[in-house]
Amino acid sequence: MNDSLITKPVFWLPVALCFVACQREIDVELPQVAPVNVIEGTIFEGEAPIVFVGEAQGYFDPIDASSLGQSFLPGAIVQMTVDGVNYPLDELCTGDLPPELLATAEELLGISAEVLAQLDLCVYTSFSPEATGQAGHRYDLDVTVGDATMTASTEILEAIPLDSAWFQITGTQDSLGTMYGRFTDPAMEENAYRWYAKRINLRPDWDPLAGEVKDADFVAPLGSVFDDEFFNGLSFDFSAFRGVAAGSTAWDDDFGNSPEAGYFKLGDTVVVRMCSIEEEVFQSIRSYENLILSQGSPFAPPASMITNVEGGFGLWAGYGISQDTVICE
Repeated sequence: MNDSLITKPVFWLPVALCFVACQREIDVELPQVAPVNVIEGTIFEGEAPIVFVGEAQGYFDPIDASSLGQSFLPGAIVQMTVDGVNYPLDELCTGDLPPELLATAEELLGISAEVLAQLDLCVYTSFSPEATGQAGHRYDLDVTVGDATMTASTEILEAIPLDSAWFQITGTQDSLGTMYGRFTDPAMEENAYRWYAKRINLRPDWDPLAGEVKDADFVAPLGSVFDDEFFNGLSFDFSAFRGVAAGSTAWDDDFGNSPEAGYFKLGDTVVVRMCSIEEEVFQSIRSYENLILSQGSPFAPPASMITNVEGGFGLWAGYGISQDTVICE
C-alpha cells in the first residue's frame, strides 16, 4: 500500500507539468498586411444602385460604432456604365443628414435610423431615373480610392415568377410560422436565385416600437441563395424563415430572448421577392453565408469569401425581381 502511494506522484508529475506549461503566455507577432479595399454594391430591377466603399478590418481589431464608421471610405470616385453610358454616383453621408432625413436614409439603405445616427456612413448612389436597374442589361462599376482602382460587373437577369406564396403556422405554434412558396424552374438553362421578404404592416399599440413599420427594407435570411443543380426544370415547394436586418435592435429580432425571432406572425403583411442572380453572385453570397454558419466550429473546413471585384474585395450584384404580397392569415 505504501509503495503505491509513493509511485502515484511520480506518475502524475509529468501531466501536472504539462498543465502548468499550458498556462505560459505566448506573444505572437502577427504579420502586417497592406490595407484591402472593399466594395459592397447592389442594383435591383427598378431601383437605384447602392454602393458602399470601405477598408477591410483586421480579424483581431476591436469592433464598435466608431471603428465601423471609420471603415467606410468617403471621397471615392464611383462610376457606373450601362450600354456605353456613364453615370457618376453621388456620395451621400449620413453624418451630413438632419434628423428628419434619417428615416428616408433608413428606407433607402435598409439600416435602422438608430444605427445611422451613430455611424457616419457614406454610400454612393445616383438619383438619375436612367440609372435605375433594368432586366437584360449589364452594369459595369469603376471605383477609385486614392491611387487604387477597383472594377466589377454584373447583369440583371430576367426574373422568374413564383407560382404562389403563402404563410403557414409552424408545428404547435399558435401564431408564428414560416413563409412558403411554390416555384417552377425553367428547363434547359442554369439558374440561381435569392429570397427576400419585408413586413410592411405597422407594429400594434402594445409593441415597444408601436407605430413603426416592422421592416425598413427587404431582408434575406441565412441560406437565402440557391441554384437549380438539383431541381432543373422541376416544380417544387420550399419554406423560408424570417431574416434579421443588420444592426436591428428590435425585440422580436433578439434570438436570445424573443420566441418570435426568425418567424412571421399572424396579421403580418409580407412582400416576398424571388430574385434571379448570376452564378458569380450566387457563389459569392453562398460562400459568405457558409462562413457565418460555420463560425466558431472546429470542424468547419478553412474557406474564404468568393469575390467578383477586381483590384479589391467584395461583391457587386444585380437582381431581377419577381414580387408578391402575402397576408398572414
